[in-house]
Amino acid sequence: MFISGIQQVGIGVADVHAAFKWYQQHFGMDLPILGKAATAAAYAAIHRRSATGSARFWQSTCKAVAEWKSGSIPDGRRSPAFEPQLGDLGIYLGKIKCKEVTACFLDLEKKGVEMLAPIAERPDGTLHFYVRDPWGNPFEIVESESWYRSDLPAYTGGMYGATIGVSNMDTSVAFYNNVLGYDKVLYDETGTFDDFQGLPGGERAYRRVLLGHSQARKGPFSDLFGQTEIELVQAIDYSPRKIYENRFWGDLGFIHLCFDITGMEEMKAHCEALGHPFTVDSSGSFDMGEAAGYFSYIEDPDGALIEFVETHKIPILKKIGWYLNLRKRPDPEKPLPRFFFKALGMTRVKD
Repeated sequence: MFISGIQQVGIGVADVHAAFKWYQQHFGMDLPILGKAATAAAYAAIHRRSATGSARFWQSTCKAVAEWKSGSIPDGRRSPAFEPQLGDLGIYLGKIKCKEVTACFLDLEKKGVEMLAPIAERPDGTLHFYVRDPWGNPFEIVESESWYRSDLPAYTGGMYGATIGVSNMDTSVAFYNNVLGYDKVLYDETGTFDDFQGLPGGERAYRRVLLGHSQARKGPFSDLFGQTEIELVQAIDYSPRKIYENRFWGDLGFIHLCFDITGMEEMKAHCEALGHPFTVDSSGSFDMGEAAGYFSYIEDPDGALIEFVETHKIPILKKIGWYLNLRKRPDPEKPLPRFFFKALGMTRVKD
């Protein structure tokens, strides 16, 4: 059993096509992996999905969504009934890695992206800034040296992690260490922070812990995903609310953080032994249209959804019927050779 890295963050949207185009043009996520309507067994909803780079968009197509839009079901079931604040429980923002922070900031500002805060240093000295997409989802653009390819024109790369609100820091640190391998504390600070200014609630006091992993990830996509990080934030003088309270899986906003793994049965036993049993289990390979895999979910101590996906099949060049079957690899710990990803890159979407 091992984790290859963060595969994607799931985002509930009202229009997958508009979301794909925006993320392509602004975050460089231009590689569609899944693009067909399909049924999501998790949490009993029906969705249309589109996966690109490091984000997977989910658009509900079930009858309930039409009712939500007509107003017969409260808005709170579509999006949060309140504006999430820093420290509220659950996935608050997604992290995206960046090569040149200043150049990226100026580029996104020029494109009209909503900038929440100027460039600043985190407690570890890393440069970063915050933005918000057109649907209200905040992102941290953070400087990183972990790159699979640094020669591509986009300033940004894949999903680098997430900032997650927690109610008990020590309990959550233990969870992300023991379950997900984030065993390296990069900083642990308490107080008010200049770099949080501009985020809703950013003026308050917090304990924030940034976690990394000391061991390099293994598996077919480990080189592609690279290093990742999780930042946990606990409010000191504020009573946090659950970002996903009174809502359904797949509603608008950040749904889950997804890890690509190998060895689902071993992961299931591992999580059960630690007191975090699977809440959803596809019980074997699940057909995802153009791809296939085994997926499951657990929850962190405050209910944030963590998805595990064991990828079995992915499309490389669909036009000629070239699909990669990962279950037939003789050494599952070894990263895939680079020519696979070069071939996959031929399907990039251009403006």
